Amino acid sequence: MTGPDTELDRAAHSGDDLADRTVSALMDGYPLPEAMDRLGQASRLMAGWTCNADLTSRAWRVDGQSPDIVEAMARYAREGSALPDWADPARIDEAESVFMAYGPLSCTLLFCASLPACYQMPQLAEVLHLSGQLEQHTEHRIRQTAAMIFPVMMDGGLTTPGGGVVAQVLKVRLIHATIRHLIVTRQADEAHTLRDSRHQVWCRHDWNTEQLGLPCSQLELAFTLLTFHAVFLKAMRTLNMGLTGRQETAYLHAWNVVGHVLGIDASLMAHDMDSALALLDRFQSCGAQPAGRIDARPALGQALVKALSDSIRVPVIRHLPVPMIERLLGRPAAQSIGVGPQAGWATRTLFRTGMFLIGSIDRVGRLFAPGFSLTRMFTRAIGYHLLTRFLLDQTRPLALPERLLDQMHNTVDGWHADVHAPAWLNRVEDWLTTSGSWVPPSARKVPT
Repeated sequence: MTGPDTELDRAAHSGDDLADRTVSALMDGYPLPEAMDRLGQASRLMAGWTCNADLTSRAWRVDGQSPDIVEAMARYAREGSALPDWADPARIDEAESVFMAYGPLSCTLLFCASLPACYQMPQLAEVLHLSGQLEQHTEHRIRQTAAMIFPVMMDGGLTTPGGGVVAQVLKVRLIHATIRHLIVTRQADEAHTLRDSRHQVWCRHDWNTEQLGLPCSQLELAFTLLTFHAVFLKAMRTLNMGLTGRQETAYLHAWNVVGHVLGIDASLMAHDMDSALALLDRFQSCGAQPAGRIDARPALGQALVKALSDSIRVPVIRHLPVPMIERLLGRPAAQSIGVGPQAGWATRTLFRTGMFLIGSIDRVGRLFAPGFSLTRMFTRAIGYHLLTRFLLDQTRPLALPERLLDQMHNTVDGWHADVHAPAWLNRVEDWLTTSGSWVPPSARKVPT
């Protein structure tokens, strides 16, 4: 990567010392098939990390594992699970309350703002493109992201031994280090020895480190963190749902703690909204498509939009994710990731007219009832369809411990009615979603 911003250029060429050392301890000095087998042993150990308390327990250590692998993973868990000294439990609690209070609207913004914004970074898009995870396995990738994001904002996920955030994030952190190792360190002539096609592609890819920086670099990780908090909060403002300054700061803080666990350098974090938006602009200005390389972003964005649209079963709002993404990200940013052509004039007219009318009605309605909001109702309706497709589908349950799944189902069930809306507005919402519980019977825990 080249550019005038030397700090971000340095971040583009920096990895994650703890996770990289751990992967090196697992794989260096071994033929690739044996190295991958050792990595598989480490993955089986991580399967025992169901909650934060497991990271410092010996219970997840499986008999028969190589002692050096167990020791490397124990050291990784011990060092990686420590929250930073500046973590403030009170602000984290407030951030959790914000996410849960807005419920399905929060999910709509994560799917229609945060997630597509991730694909603006060309280097990050190329890593995803290598294994076809977005074009060929779009829903799998979305569900993987949801499996990490949702527990972050559940009560006590970060700060309590029974929470599951730290355990889930450390798994993702090691995956990033593995991708870096396979793309940069391993040789193409070793690829044929691997069974996993994704691993083969990573080994064979001609990654230009000087031009692109490291895959899953500090730059890419810090940019992704911004999409989960700054882009989310900016979208809330765009929809006139802006939070108070204190709430925004708390939300940034909670995600910065997650960023620390993910291995992101503190110098690349923003602690207030003005700084976050300025940092986002810096990242976007240095993220131009490198000359001479195929732009992977349009294929990824188009696959994402198709998955989102397919998840909405009500015809009148099925294609609204396209103009919604354009509104939340801005049309130039949306076009850079291939979002736009999928929606016709009828959808765009419906969206623009609807947003104008809804905004006008909301302004009048709030004069009589401060909690009144048609904007919230429609974004909740979109969020319901995205939730049921990507988080609650029992034919493809999320890869989360059962305890976390039960907690998630209970949370979603509590979102079935908007407590701030009048009864008649909730009835309209029922027509756009479903009447009663939002959790399908197959997902509810059966009493024993």
